[in-house]
Amino acid sequence: MLKENLAAVEQKIQAACARAGRSRNEVTLIAVSKTKPVEMLAEVYDAGIRDFGENKPQELRDKHPQLPGDIRWHMIGHLQRNKIKYIIDKVCMIHSVDSVRLAQAIDEAAGKLGIVMPVLVEVNVAGEESKDGIRPEETEDFVREISVLPNIRVEGLMTIAPYTENPEENRPYFRKLSKLCVDIKEKNIDNVSMCSLSMGMTGDYEIAIEEGATMVRVGTGIFGERFYPRAEADGR
Repeated sequence: MLKENLAAVEQKIQAACARAGRSRNEVTLIAVSKTKPVEMLAEVYDAGIRDFGENKPQELRDKHPQLPGDIRWHMIGHLQRNKIKYIIDKVCMIHSVDSVRLAQAIDEAAGKLGIVMPVLVEVNVAGEESKDGIRPEETEDFVREISVLPNIRVEGLMTIAPYTENPEENRPYFRKLSKLCVDIKEKNIDNVSMCSLSMGMTGDYEIAIEEGATMVRVGTGIFGERFYPRAEADGR
């Protein structure tokens, strides 16, 4: 089932790229594997996927040693400063930087390892109160403020669009983020590349690709519905 799901996702990515006049190699598919057992991740790995995204630092930490070393792990969920230690030496990118204090803590942890950590700034494009992220109008100033940190590199922007039954409703948000990314890139800020745009999930990744996404985060479309422990499902 997983290989069939992956093939269907791949077909849709290729079609979206074709509609947008883009090359398929411009888009990275990140398999979002939260709550899924390593056996399922291994099956997707065997099908050719190398980029995996996790929402919880502890889960990423625990899965990391059980899977091949050439996997590129992405931290895509909200990251607390005291959890950075679990993932700083394991991930290729942190997608969810949404405060100066978090950026400073990542910078400090990366500095201790002698590495430079690629990060994306999370932008709350739709202005949803339930979501983390920087306001669009404050993003450039935020990027400038954290760009001086020597052990991180700002490589672009990320957003989580609203849940909707009609993915077309999210097109304006993806378009706005894409324009914001281009606008900041044109400022040529030191230590800022703005080459990555992480947007689009299972319900709307085709629209995101049409609007310029370079990374799409697909979980349910590949792995099926997520399993949550009873305590988490009950909100405990």
